[in-house]
Amino acid sequence: MRWSRLLPVAAAAGVAAHDLLQRRHALLRNFPVLGHARYLIEAIGPELRQYIVAANDEERPFSRDQRRWVYSSAKLENNYFGFGTDNDVEHTPGYVIIKHRTFGRAVPTTHPHAGEESWLPCAKVMGAARGRRHAFRPNSVVNVSGMSFGSLSGNAVEALNRGAALAGCLQNTGEGSISPYHRKGGELVWQIGTGYFGCRDDHGRFDLARLKDAVAAAPVRALEVKLSQGAKPGLGGVLPGAKVSAEIATTRGVRQGRDCISPSRHAEFDSTDALLDWVEMLADETGLPVGIKSAVGDLDFWAQLADLMATTGRGVDFVSVDGGEGGTGASPLVFTDSVALPFRLGFSRVYRQFAQRGLHERVVFAGAGKLGLPDNAVVAFALGADVVNVGREAMLAIGCVQAQKCHTDTCPTGVATQNRWLAHGLDPALKSVRAANYVTTLRRDLLKVSETVGVEHPALVTADDVEILTGQTVGTPLREVYDYDPGWGLPSEAHRREIAALMAGTAPQGGSAPPSRG
Repeated sequence: MRWSRLLPVAAAAGVAAHDLLQRRHALLRNFPVLGHARYLIEAIGPELRQYIVAANDEERPFSRDQRRWVYSSAKLENNYFGFGTDNDVEHTPGYVIIKHRTFGRAVPTTHPHAGEESWLPCAKVMGAARGRRHAFRPNSVVNVSGMSFGSLSGNAVEALNRGAALAGCLQNTGEGSISPYHRKGGELVWQIGTGYFGCRDDHGRFDLARLKDAVAAAPVRALEVKLSQGAKPGLGGVLPGAKVSAEIATTRGVRQGRDCISPSRHAEFDSTDALLDWVEMLADETGLPVGIKSAVGDLDFWAQLADLMATTGRGVDFVSVDGGEGGTGASPLVFTDSVALPFRLGFSRVYRQFAQRGLHERVVFAGAGKLGLPDNAVVAFALGADVVNVGREAMLAIGCVQAQKCHTDTCPTGVATQNRWLAHGLDPALKSVRAANYVTTLRRDLLKVSETVGVEHPALVTADDVEILTGQTVGTPLREVYDYDPGWGLPSEAHRREIAALMAGTAPQGGSAPPSRG
């Protein structure tokens, strides 16, 4: 018994001796044993701030209020907030205000209860403007963004794919190709990155035959050529060999246990003109709509792309603009914080390049970068987005707790890890339902906002329907903030009529009682 009491003392003495003799940490040499408390607090600092210190609207990248809304929506719990906003509305530069109409022309067919299904298709038909053989209208304006098997666990990818099937939305594969976990019923946008994973030969070169075989064997609705992403624009990537399992190796077409390299540039084209040639080749060979994904930096590329589309008859079917706020990918801090424009600024500049040349009505615009929150999504639609892609918000819906350990392979909820023990805690069957609930609830809220503005669909919300506050007495319409011409941000008149008719064709649920007079 006496010895057991001495054990803690002996252990502390051993730690103290080690601390005094080591030379790597001055803090521990000066404060043996006690100095370890500092490292412990540093290690659990994010958790302490998340649950104890931070206010409801302080935390980043997603505040406690924002996370609570996603979690509640995913679980079909009460996602309302009481007692008014706790945001400092009048003193927050850039605060968004959506302007309601007293007598709007339209009453969308939404039901007042959260979590009930809301059909909300894209206002444009992807690929129709260029006559693609397999052009289609995306069934949902909210879709799952590109997150690869490899960066996410197989269980997480499966949960998102099953959820996409339940919600009737698309799932982007990310650049890691089509894995077995992407084949659980959800329709796909296949992202082709610089490593050509899943469509490469044994030497890493692009292989058209393998791409066509993969397209024929999976529910691929469109191809997305990834030029860059918000998390690491212009930067390649490495999946360390220790993480390249047999499953990942088979999916990507690489060697097991070897570092899997994503170069910073494509090998199949080295100019905007060559990019369009490659896009047209992919579309001709597969019949699928083909688009590009990119963060936004220098605008020369976008001006060249729009000029060539306006003069040569070649073009992309959709453009996915990723905000430089950073995403699920791990990257150096300078890239996460300071490389590429944030979504609103980047998207508006790209949209202007197409609108000035009369091309904006012929291209489907997708946006990503914290657009899985209703207010941010409404701003994206007002700026001209036709669909929004949700990444981190979808991760939250299936269990992510914003531990910010995506790059360490130690994600505690099994979402962003290849550790089998951690991943096994994520049940794809349960979490798929939560992913679907989140998507349908976001669509429902977007319809309710549309109803408030007096239009049938969020794509019909204009850049004059949103104001940006810059002080107690200053509110500027979104159109003026981003220097839009009147009418920019809206689909063509024909598309507006078509989507209004589609939305009006469902059974009315959201209106008032009949008037008392006959």
